[in-house]
Amino acid sequence: MNYNFDEIIKRRGSNCVKWDEAEEDIMPLWIADMDFKVYPGITEAMRKRLDHEVFGYTLVPQSYYDSVINWFGNRHGAKGWKREHIIITIGVVPAISAIVHALTLPGDKVLMTTPIYNCFYSSIRNQGALVEELPLLLDEKKNGKDEHAFTIDWDGFEKACADPNVRIFLLCNPHNPSGRVWTKEELMRIGEICFKNNVLVVSDEIHCEFVSDGYKYIPFSSLGEEFLQNSVTCVAASKAFNVAGLQTANIIVADPDKRYRINRAVNIFETCDVNPFGIVAVEAAYTDGGAEWLKQFNDYVQGNYDYLVSQFAEKLPQLWVSPHESTYLAWVDCSAFGKSSTEIKDYLYNNYKVWLCDGLCYGEQQRAFLRINLACPRSILAEGLQRMITGLQSL
Repeated sequence: MNYNFDEIIKRRGSNCVKWDEAEEDIMPLWIADMDFKVYPGITEAMRKRLDHEVFGYTLVPQSYYDSVINWFGNRHGAKGWKREHIIITIGVVPAISAIVHALTLPGDKVLMTTPIYNCFYSSIRNQGALVEELPLLLDEKKNGKDEHAFTIDWDGFEKACADPNVRIFLLCNPHNPSGRVWTKEELMRIGEICFKNNVLVVSDEIHCEFVSDGYKYIPFSSLGEEFLQNSVTCVAASKAFNVAGLQTANIIVADPDKRYRINRAVNIFETCDVNPFGIVAVEAAYTDGGAEWLKQFNDYVQGNYDYLVSQFAEKLPQLWVSPHESTYLAWVDCSAFGKSSTEIKDYLYNNYKVWLCDGLCYGEQQRAFLRINLACPRSILAEGLQRMITGLQSL
């Protein structure tokens, strides 16, 4: 079956965060939320559940756990996952908060390679832990699967992990917002340094289904038993299949002591009860039909990325765009305009009615990056880019 990603779905007026938080004339390319219909198998499964007409407290069936284990085992090579490893919660951000709460004490440090997803900062600080930032290295001349533009500062990483106050390394795999897909060699090196320094790897792998041709997502926990035992992995179908509103996510914890402590934190936060539609949606998504829908989606987003790059090359060649390895987000360096990312974002929003994310909120302080959502019909992207280009040309 061929899916029509060019179809315009009217979302304004549906209480949609992406579209309804702004005025009518704003073009939103900010929050990581698709503007496409979900995979039809999800809709069919939810309709069937809706026909029951009772939506009470929900037990999670064995079939749900099997779907998660089989999807990640067969599709991504995470063969070590078991039913007892899985803690279900309402989202990856609440999961990160619960993990930090369970496994750190106030004043402990959580290491992150920045720029990184902005909600991680609050998940750490709200639990009384401290953020330890290690900026990624950037060489914009490198642009290909064998020469990655963004890389880890390994000397800095080893030094940071040697700090006895660093208890957790929060890995974003694949990385949001840069789009990096970490290689097996990089993940192995991360693991070895963390093992040596008694640092736990907490891996957010929510963007794992969005990988460009020539790249391969590798679950951190799949690299061996030691990696599985010294890690906690957070995954969800929410980002991949545009079902974030159904609030269903999984924490994978092989170590029994860590799993007990995290499970207690999830219960303390009262984020352990999920809704019946989230369960059936995940089971429907993690199927061969869902895999085909994802393939076509990734091809479409690659086309959107190529379109963005061509528009900037023609009309704003001073911009640098991060290579598209993963995610449906473009990470664009606007430093040539001599203003901060927040200033540029606000200028474009107020004067040209296009809403983007500024790099500063992701911890990018050196350069003026903007993040652009590519998960929309090309006509919407074209309109948003035209507003952005006109606005930047006026600078």
